[in-house]
Amino acid sequence: MRIEDLDYDLPGELIAQEPLPERDASKLMVLDVGFDAIDHRLFTELPTLLAPSLFIFNDTRVFPARLKGRKETGGKVELLLLRKTEERGDSWLAMGRASKALRPDMKLVLCDGLLRGKVLQVLGDGQLEIELEAAGDVDEVIEKVGEVPLPPYIRRPAEETDRARYQTVYACRVGAVAAPTAGLHFTKRLLTALEEAGHQTAYVTLHVGPGTFRPVHLDRLDDHRMDEECYEVPQPTVDAIVRARAERRPVVAVGTTVVRTLESAIDVAGIPRAGIGQTRLFIKPPHRFRVVDHLVTNFHLPRSTLLALVMAFAGVKLTRRAYLEGIDRKYRFYSYGDAMLIRGTRA
Repeated sequence: MRIEDLDYDLPGELIAQEPLPERDASKLMVLDVGFDAIDHRLFTELPTLLAPSLFIFNDTRVFPARLKGRKETGGKVELLLLRKTEERGDSWLAMGRASKALRPDMKLVLCDGLLRGKVLQVLGDGQLEIELEAAGDVDEVIEKVGEVPLPPYIRRPAEETDRARYQTVYACRVGAVAAPTAGLHFTKRLLTALEEAGHQTAYVTLHVGPGTFRPVHLDRLDDHRMDEECYEVPQPTVDAIVRARAERRPVVAVGTTVVRTLESAIDVAGIPRAGIGQTRLFIKPPHRFRVVDHLVTNFHLPRSTLLALVMAFAGVKLTRRAYLEGIDRKYRFYSYGDAMLIRGTRA
């Protein structure tokens, strides 16, 4: 595939700027790969649209990773914390923006002085290593004063309500700088409805980094390199997948991050291995999916690796039809937008 294969024109007014009042009130486009068909439903109908299945969720938790402030000598600074480095206790890998270039040993005053920073290293691709300090525990201060890192296509400042809404109701493993957005539609009520309909649930963790949403700029998709992201597959989830296969129960990935986690951890028998790992897996057509039978996902940006994954799962032509139909029917796009269920051909 080439980069132009991931293009489509989206009217700006269809980019959702706010979440709906109710998480599960979104529209749900249903793609049936085997029948090459598209249907239009509501997200609350999801439990009734599949035979009893195993739903697998990403339980990563977004932390308030955006810190604003200034250099000690003046000049605005904005940091996006990515993750702690293993070498130092309060040292972070971060993306940095400033009025003038940041340099090693430069000191920063962040969040009205509640955090102070020092640039340890300037790395490639706009990344820095930053040492942070505070009067109390640094992690606790970040949690209190950091901003929710809303994606740039949401053209407004983060609000207090985003701390809850840009987070899944089952999030528990802190480490993501972006939400696994397919999971934002689920409520506790809907999770109960899944159980009552005979579905089972399990969890993996993939700490979503900014590279997941970075546009592809190279002409050939094969030349694009994904940023590394950390994942964990618990043994109970592996056991649940093995049981599902024995019972001929379909596996439903809630989000592209779950797909990438399961496909990254797979063994020669087609079952994910339990444990912690790092992945740079870029799924694009053609790809043989070994674990996932169905996919719940959102509508993704053009020229994105996420759209390439959806095309690999649903097929290029059906995906293009679905996106054109979504635009025609005024679906809401991206993180706070509507959802899609792709029923695959494996189950």
